[in-house]
This record gives sequence, C-alpha cells and structure tokens, in this order.
Amino acid sequence: MRILIVEDDTGIAGGLEATLRSVGYAVDVCGTLADAAAALRVEAFDLVLLDLGLPDGDGIDWLRRLRQEGRTLPVIIMTARDALPDRVAGLDQGADDYLVKPFAPEELLARMRVALRRSEGRASPLLHHGDLEVDPAAHTVRKAGTLVPLRAKEFALLLALLRASGQVLSRQRLEEALYGFDDALESNALEVHIHHLRRKLGSELLQTVRGVGYFVPRPETGQAGAGATHSGPP
Repeated sequence: MRILIVEDDTGIAGGLEATLRSVGYAVDVCGTLADAAAALRVEAFDLVLLDLGLPDGDGIDWLRRLRQEGRTLPVIIMTARDALPDRVAGLDQGADDYLVKPFAPEELLARMRVALRRSEGRASPLLHHGDLEVDPAAHTVRKAGTLVPLRAKEFALLLALLRASGQVLSRQRLEEALYGFDDALESNALEVHIHHLRRKLGSELLQTVRGVGYFVPRPETGQAGAGATHSGPP
C-alpha cells in the first residue's frame, strides 16, 4: 500500500514516514499542495494523510477540489485545528477521518486501516482467501491455522494482491504499491518477493499473466479469465 503524506513540518513528516515504513507501507512526502497534486497525477496512491496549514494554501480547499475532480481515494486530515467547526468542515468537504495533533501512532495506523477497509467495501478487519487468514493490524498470516512469517515487503505484496483478488495487477502497479519515489529498486525485486510468497504459501496462490502481471484468483472461481497462465516461475 502506498501512502502520500502532505505535511510541511519536516520533523512530523519524517516521524510519520518512519512509522509507516516500519509496518510495511510505501511512503512519499510532499511539503506543499502543489507537490501533492503533481504526485497524484503521476502515481497511484492508496491513501492521503493531509495537513491543513500548508505554505501554498489550505488543505480543506485542496481536498474540496480533489473530490470535485472525482478522486475517491481515502483522505485522513491530521491537524492542530481542534475546533468543532473545523472538524465538521473537514468531514463535510470529503475527508474520511479527522485526527487532531498530537496523536499516538497506533491510533493513526488504526484509523488508516479503517479508511482503507471502507474504501474496499469490507466490514471485517481480517482478509480471508481459502485457508489463508490475514490480519493487517497484527501483520500476521495464517495458512490452515498455522502462522506463516513474512517479511514486510512480502506482507505488503500479499495484501495488495488479496485486496485486488481476481484482478491482474501489472508489475508497475505492484512496484508503485511497494516502493516510494526515493526507494532503491532492484530490477528483479518484485520477482524475488513473488518467489518467496509462493514458497511460503503455495505456488497455486499467485498466478502469472505473462507480459502483464500477477493476480490472486477469486476463491469461488479459481480463475481470473482468459490469459492466465500457470503459477510457475515469474
């Protein structure tokens, strides 16, 4: 999952970035609304964390324009403005949540999970696929009841594919979900993660569409349409 932080305080932004990266999110930071708008034009983000008092404008106005453009990605406002009218205005203009600074990192992470779950149309905090049970909050994966240890990037890749179950995700989209602008990315990094997941969870889970990308078949069909190939080497 890729997160955009829009925050001009470098100390706060750096702390948030470190917290999110530590639990497996890919993160990009913008210090102005103009930079944030440019980032959204060129990359696909799963959620935005938005401060309100930015050097080049007010976050509420920027959020209103974002929704008017039809962008539906979750946005969580994080600000020192704690007055009731400010909270109401933020929510009415399209924010999915409103968090007043200072806040505990654990609360932010929980609110992010809720916002992401709502955007996917899920009520349960757990993801199930066949005999797999994935807990995004605890960062655990169980296969037939047995805990399967995964590295942070492996867990993030599995989440991205499960959340899009039945849909083919291109290599570019998966790399965008796992790595930020400033992350070093080796040419075969994605294939290495896919290989490790197949070894730990079974080769049938992650399917390859040659020349396109990867997908997890829907449990009820086991297929994702024409063009799917075997789940051998990537």
